[in-house]
Amino acid sequence: MSRAEPGLAGAVRVPAAPPAPDRPAGPPGDAGASRSRRLATGILTAVLSRGVGQVVPLVLIPVTLSYLGPQRYGLWMSVVALTAMAAFADLGLGTGLMTKLAGCYATGDTARARSYVSTAYCLLGTLAAVACALLWSVSPVVPWSAVFNVTDELTPAETRAMVLVWLTAFVVNIPLSLVNRVQYAYQQVGQSNVWLAVGSLVTLPLVLLVVGAGLPPVAVVAVMAAAPLLVTVVNTVWVYWWRMPQLRPRPSAVDRRLAGGLLRISGLFFAVTIVMAVANNVDNLIIAHTLGLASTTAFAIPAKLMMQLGGLMVMVNMPLWAANGEALARGDVAWVRRTARRMTLLSIVSILLPSTALVAFGDRLFAAWLPYPLGGDRWLLVGLALWWLLLSGFSPLMMVQNAAGVVRPQLVGLVVYLGLSVPGKWYGATAYGLTAIPFVGVACYAFTVLPAGLLGYRRALARYASPAVPGRDGGEPVGVSGHPGVR
Repeated sequence: MSRAEPGLAGAVRVPAAPPAPDRPAGPPGDAGASRSRRLATGILTAVLSRGVGQVVPLVLIPVTLSYLGPQRYGLWMSVVALTAMAAFADLGLGTGLMTKLAGCYATGDTARARSYVSTAYCLLGTLAAVACALLWSVSPVVPWSAVFNVTDELTPAETRAMVLVWLTAFVVNIPLSLVNRVQYAYQQVGQSNVWLAVGSLVTLPLVLLVVGAGLPPVAVVAVMAAAPLLVTVVNTVWVYWWRMPQLRPRPSAVDRRLAGGLLRISGLFFAVTIVMAVANNVDNLIIAHTLGLASTTAFAIPAKLMMQLGGLMVMVNMPLWAANGEALARGDVAWVRRTARRMTLLSIVSILLPSTALVAFGDRLFAAWLPYPLGGDRWLLVGLALWWLLLSGFSPLMMVQNAAGVVRPQLVGLVVYLGLSVPGKWYGATAYGLTAIPFVGVACYAFTVLPAGLLGYRRALARYASPAVPGRDGGEPVGVSGHPGVR
C-alpha cells in the first residue's frame, strides 16, 4: 500500500512509513556532514541577515530620538523592556515546540509534527485573544504614567496610547512567531533569517515616511511594532501553503494528549524564560526609578548597540538547538561535543573583535551620530561588552541541554542570579551610576548561572552516552518526549 503525502515541492507517492521531507538520509557519517552543512548555512545567513537588520535600528536611533525626544524615547525603551520581560507570555510553548519537532524531524514523523504544530497554534492563539481582551479592558484604569515614572511633558492619554500600541503588537506576535520555531526545528534557518531581515528592512521606509509626514509620535511606535508583524504573516503563508504544506496547522490535527506532553516540557522552559527575561531586561526599569528617564536613554542606546552584537551570536547559536536535538536522537554525541567546542570559540571571537572597537571608539561615534549627548563613559561600554561576551560564549552549551530537555540546572542558576542581581543593580545604580549595572550583572551571572549551566551540559551529554538510550532506534529521544527526559 502507498499513500499521497505532500512534500516540500508538492504531492508525491511514498511508502506508508515515509521519512520526513527534509530528513537527512544515509549512514550516521552522512547525516552528521549534512547537519554540519545546514548549520554552516544557517550561521552564514544569520550573519548576513543580521548585518542587514542591524542597519535599520542604527539608522533609526537618531531619527526616532530626535523626533520623539529624550522623554518619549525613554518611555518607549521602558515599554520595550517590559515586553522583553514578558517574553514568557507564550508559556514556553515556542521553545517546547522546537524541542518536540526536532525529534519528529529526526524520525520522519510528519503526522505527529503536524499535530504538535496545530496544537501549539491552538493554545497560543487562544492565549493571545484572551490577553488582548484583558489588556484593552483594564488599560483605562492602569496608571501608566506612574508605572513608567513619566513627567508632565507627556499626557496620560499619549502615554497610554504608546503603551497599548506596543503591548498589543507584542501579544499578537505570540502565536505568529511560531513559524520561526518551526523553520528552525526543520533546520530551515537560512530562510527564517531572511524573513526576519525583511521585517527589519520594511520598517525603515515606513518610519521615515511617518516622520516626514509629521504624524504624531505614537505613529512612529505603531509602525515599528506593525511592520515586522506583517512580514511574519507573509512568512507564515509561505511556509504552510508553499514550503511545508504537510505541517499546515488545522483544527482536526489538534491533539489533547500531545498538548499534555507539550505543556510539560514547555512548563520548565516557561519558568526559565520568566526568570531570564526579568533578570536580563530589568535594567531600564531600575534606571528609570533610580536615576530618571533621561538616564534610561543614556543607558538604553549603548546597550541597544551592544545588543546587536549579542543578538547576532544568539541568532547564530539558535540553530544548534534543533541540530543538537536531531544529533542526540541519532546518538551522535561526538558531533554535539565537537560542535559545541567550535561554536563556543566562534562566539567568543566574533563578539570580542567588534566589541573592542566599540569600546575604543564608541564615545566619538555617539557624539557624531546622535542629536543629544548621552553623558556616559567608556567603562559603561566595557561592562556591556563583557556581559555579551559571557552570554555568547556560553550559549552553545545552553543549546545542548535545551535540546536534551535538561532544564532544571539552568533554572536554579537563573533564580539565584535574579535574587542577587536585581538588588545588586539597584544599589549599584544608586551608588555608582549607570556604569555599575553591567558589571554587577557579569559578576552575578558568572557566580550563579555559569556553574549551573556547566553541570546541565555534562548531565545532558551523560544521558546519551549509554548505548541503551532510547531514541537511537529511530524513536523520539529521551529529554524530548517530556516524560523521563525533562529534568
